[in-house]
This record gives sequence, C-alpha cells and structure tokens, in this order.
Amino acid sequence: MTGARTDRPLRIATRKSALALWQANFIKAELEKAHPGLRVELVPLMTTGDKILDVPLAKVGGKGLFTKEIEQALIDDRADLAVHSMKDVPTQRAPGLMLAGTGVREDVRDALVSRRVKSVEELPQGARVGTSSLRRQAQLLHLRPDLQIVSIRGNVQTRMNKIQELDLEAVVLAAAGLRRLGFEDRITQYIPPTISLPAIAQGSLALEVRVGDALTLERIAIFHHEPTQVAVTAERAFLARLEGGCQVPIAGLAQIAGDRVVMEGLVGSVDGKVLIRDRGEGPVAEAERVGRELAEKILDRGGRAILAEVYQNGGPK
Repeated sequence: MTGARTDRPLRIATRKSALALWQANFIKAELEKAHPGLRVELVPLMTTGDKILDVPLAKVGGKGLFTKEIEQALIDDRADLAVHSMKDVPTQRAPGLMLAGTGVREDVRDALVSRRVKSVEELPQGARVGTSSLRRQAQLLHLRPDLQIVSIRGNVQTRMNKIQELDLEAVVLAAAGLRRLGFEDRITQYIPPTISLPAIAQGSLALEVRVGDALTLERIAIFHHEPTQVAVTAERAFLARLEGGCQVPIAGLAQIAGDRVVMEGLVGSVDGKVLIRDRGEGPVAEAERVGRELAEKILDRGGRAILAEVYQNGGPK
C-alpha cells in the first residue's frame, strides 16, 4: 500500500477519551492550518484499555492496551494516521507501521491534585492517595512509606472525581493531560522529577502511519520537533532494553543540554523499598545508545533482580 488517496479526507484514528480526542483535534487543526483545503476526519475507537476499567493496568498485563485497535485501523486502511500518547506506545512496532513524528513536548511532570494540601510532603500521616501507576506508587512510597496507595482507573475527570468518591486525600496524574484539558487550576503541586521521575515519553504525542504512505508522511512533517524526538528516542531505547511494560515501576527522563542528551532512569520495587536510579549522557546523535547503556547500568546495579522477581511472580499482586 503506497499511500492515501488525495480525493478523500485524511482520517485520524484515536481513542474516545476526552484527552485522546483533544490530542487528535489538536493535530487535526494544525494539519488544516498547514494544508489549506485539506479535509481531516476523526475515527474514534474503543481500545482494550478503555474497556477494562475495574482491574489495575499492571494486572491486565500485555502491551498495546491503548493502541492495538487503533493500529489495526491503520492496517485495515480505515485510517491514515493514528495519534497516541507516546507513553502508551509499545517499543515493538506492528508490522507495516511506523512512528513518524511527535510535536513539542508538554510538561513532563506528574501533578498532585488535592483538596487540602499543597505538596506530597504535606500529606497527612497515612493519607490515602490515588494513582493508576506503579511507577508513581513506588516513588511515592519511597518518599512516604506511610501513605496508603489506592488504585484508580478511568479518564482524567473520572480519576479526579475519585477524591470525593473514595475519600482520598489526593490523586496523582500527568500534568500534561491536566493542562491540555484545561484543568491546570486543579493542580496543587507540580511534583519535581527528583521525587517522581516521569513515565517514558510522558507529555509527548506519537504520530503513526503505514510504511510507504508518502502523502501522509509529507503532510505530518510539520510535527517534527528535534529536541523532543531526541529525548523520546533515548527514553524508548531505555525502556526497550528493560523490556518493561506497566507491570513494573520504570521511569526515565532525557533532556537536551547543548549538543548532549542527558538522561536519568529508574527501576524500582512495587513497594518503593528499593529504587535504583542512575544517569547517563552522550552526543545527541547517539541518543539511542545513551538510553540502552543507562538501562544496562541500572540492570547491573540490581534492576535485573527486580525485573526478574516481578515477572517470575506473574506481575504485581
């Protein structure tokens, strides 16, 4: 399949959640602005991850929970472009598909949303805190072993509503999603990466197309942002070497400093008692190597044992 026909709209496959639709509509508007006369339509789809809301992601297991059905729409030529949150995209690509760009990255940090306190440090002893992420859980418990972590699922609004519904002191969400949906005023703390290192590629979007679709590739070239691309390349190489999914706490953040890429990475135990965190850097042109070598360093320092224990036990309980 060599490309999309020029006489039909460019079709964007997306999840149906409010945040996913915001992201897809943002890409749609930018494409229409850059290519006057181009018609762009959304193809909203339900993914496996959207359907299973009563089980923590770590227990669902598998990869591509939020991308598989969307990628299938590309493969079946029901869509020309898929828009994902990059942190949801597995490091292994589906045959015949390729990642073809990402825009400027939003805020990478996690955010605390609370009724009464202004920071993680101010949370009362034994406070109940909601999160859907083992990565956040491990880092919060490492800092505050007294906290009670409550697993919550659902879209951004649903998870914020859990504060009242489940009598939580706070929830922790990605700042990027809150900002994109206009909930910035609900953020009581932007949690620094020194406390909560972000998820791999948090805050960045992924644009996926069929291999060989030259027309769509040409149209979405406007979304290439080199600093974001370099950082995400390093982070995803780190994740790929760890072969990590949502079953184990893995975090990473790469940043550009001149002609160098500097990355911090982390692997932790689910209970937060052990966090192995390290740093690597190298030339921007070798971002992938920087990520891989940082992963090796963390594996050698004890990360391998943590990963082995989690997977041997069939994932978190």
